[in-house]
Amino acid sequence: MPIPKLVREIMSTNVTTLDHDSRLLDAALVMRSSGYRHLPVVHHDRLVGIISDRDVQRATPSLLGKVSQEEYNRIFETTPITRIMVREVITVFPTTPIRDAVRILCENKLGCLPVVEGENRLVGIITVTDLLNVLDCIYSQE
Repeated sequence: MPIPKLVREIMSTNVTTLDHDSRLLDAALVMRSSGYRHLPVVHHDRLVGIISDRDVQRATPSLLGKVSQEEYNRIFETTPITRIMVREVITVFPTTPIRDAVRILCENKLGCLPVVEGENRLVGIITVTDLLNVLDCIYSQE
């Protein structure tokens, strides 16, 4: 098996996303059911942001505080995802060399990179786990 060189060779193309009008509750439920830690936020297939499990945790009120269960639920149901998502998303292209993607992830301490084409149209995602799988494949061939 040849060693992959470009992002398009290892990116996931069936990307779970959130629509820009989603709420915090939507993000929490999708993350819990899918196990994904990062969700691109889209508007008409265009990447407009990204939300991580850490963003959700930061927006979640502490149950140790003086927040009632009703208030806790209301925050989840009414907080727009656009309020907590990262808007300045670092992205790559399908033709980006994997080596460059690794450098970008490491330098910026990121867990994923959305893959875009044209006018920020989301076409995939590459994660640290994807890159570790490539590394495992390379070492398995030795």
